[in-house]
Amino acid sequence: MAILYLCKYIHNFWIVKLTILILCIAGATAVQGQSAAYLEYIEKYRHIAILHQQQYGIPASITLAQGLLESRAGRSRLATVGNNHFGIKCHGRAWNGDKIYADDDERDECFRSYRSADDSFEDHARFLKQKRYAPLFDLDVTDYKGWARTLRKCGYATDKRYADKLIDIIESYELYRYDTGQPVIAQPKHLEGDESLQHSIDSEIYEEITSAHDIVQRNGLYCVIAKEGDTYSKIAEEFSMRTRRLTSFNDISWRKRNNEIAPGSIVYLEEKRDAAQLSSPSTYTTRIGDTSYEVAQQFGIKLKQLCKMNRLSTSNSHRSLKQGITLRLR
Repeated sequence: MAILYLCKYIHNFWIVKLTILILCIAGATAVQGQSAAYLEYIEKYRHIAILHQQQYGIPASITLAQGLLESRAGRSRLATVGNNHFGIKCHGRAWNGDKIYADDDERDECFRSYRSADDSFEDHARFLKQKRYAPLFDLDVTDYKGWARTLRKCGYATDKRYADKLIDIIESYELYRYDTGQPVIAQPKHLEGDESLQHSIDSEIYEEITSAHDIVQRNGLYCVIAKEGDTYSKIAEEFSMRTRRLTSFNDISWRKRNNEIAPGSIVYLEEKRDAAQLSSPSTYTTRIGDTSYEVAQQFGIKLKQLCKMNRLSTSNSHRSLKQGITLRLR
């Protein structure tokens, strides 16, 4: 009996120990994951930021901090769809290139769209060489605080806390070390022990990091995958879109803009197609519980067009279809 009891004790001991180990690993991963997007962005673009410091005299820390803040570490709609990492607007006739529209200080404002992120970084450097920003270049290249505050004074952003946010990012990630030309690997501060990113960085920026949606492509269209607690209003605000436009893209009544979206649902950030793309099947056989609305979302087709092709009523689009029906997709 004593031997059996000892074996059982050892068995339980290792189960508890293994459980604690798994929880610790999960906790560490969660903390690191909160800043993973920022670290990846810094590593990806630090070389061009350093190069532009040499070429244009703009502190690498300022370039990186602005890119991180304006583009949500490259995950904003402007950055993902338009390669615009710095929130630079069209400014009337000053821009003859491609354009992308988003809500900012006003609705449907015109922003510059680029062929690549490198083009965006290049335009940002040239943009700051305008006379309007001349006071910046009277400052030392290592005076990142002066640069941040002068950017705000020169009118780069309307946010009154813009300079503080830039400084907070620079200091939390030690980006000022890039301004000296000293080799450095991007590392966040205060991520050991009981500390977390939330304690080491401005809470408003922290919220942007952890709540941001990754933009993906489904059916050749830009979209996001809904998370717990998402509404169309929240997603529209995150991507500087009009809520009415976002609900329209997803065949949802504007009155339901504040209804919670089921986690895992596809939310399109652009208008769906009249028919499925050629790489998709031409037909779909319904399964138990399918609705015409769900099929339209699954294949990126406008609900009205799907119903028209299959002689279905749009008013019943959320009712379950019979199993085994073959629906045309184009």
